[in-house]
Amino acid sequence: MKEIRRFLCELAMNNEREWFNANKGWYLECKERFDEFTEQLIAGIREFDSHIGALTPKDCTYRIYRDTRFSNDKTPYKVHFGAYIVPGGKKSGYSGYYFQIGANEKGFPGGNMLAVGDYICEPRVLQILREDIVNDDERQFLNAIEHAKDFYVDFEGAYKRVPSGYPADQEYSQYLRLRQFCLMKDTGIKYMESPRLLERVLADFALTTPFLNFINRAIAYSKDQEW
Repeated sequence: MKEIRRFLCELAMNNEREWFNANKGWYLECKERFDEFTEQLIAGIREFDSHIGALTPKDCTYRIYRDTRFSNDKTPYKVHFGAYIVPGGKKSGYSGYYFQIGANEKGFPGGNMLAVGDYICEPRVLQILREDIVNDDERQFLNAIEHAKDFYVDFEGAYKRVPSGYPADQEYSQYLRLRQFCLMKDTGIKYMESPRLLERVLADFALTTPFLNFINRAIAYSKDQEW
């Protein structure tokens, strides 16, 4: 991953078409390496989460070209590579495991991170998730969060108050404010450059599967599908 990060850091300092076109071969070499890593990641995740099914890197990775039509930032290229390992592929509507390596230390966009869950929860899915949390007598949701060691719940964009009609004084109440259900881990550069990176990522992701299953059950129910 060191060579991929070196490319991304150079791209961050030279984010223009002329530089990119002159270094297109370097980019393609890094993309090939990232796709190979993604293929290994898919196979490793499938060992502990059978819902992943048969996926290819193309099902899980993204173009490096930015959509600048509605952004004040007109730089043409992303300075990170990301892979979203999701049942049915990244466009399926389900939630999954996201791996990102970037030029920056941490954060999105451009940083080094792991994320698990859903950043775009439809209103129907949010309703189902809130009802599931309220009626979760076995504490599955809270246990899933506790099980995902070193991950934290992303409260970005959450409501300031618990939505009307839901209890505001329970252990789980803070999670009813969420508008996206996602666990995050800021890995940093040292983590990404570890010779045991694949092993570490798979071990981390394995801790989050109960959380992901909780989210995907709600999504499946909203689609009138089995999970």
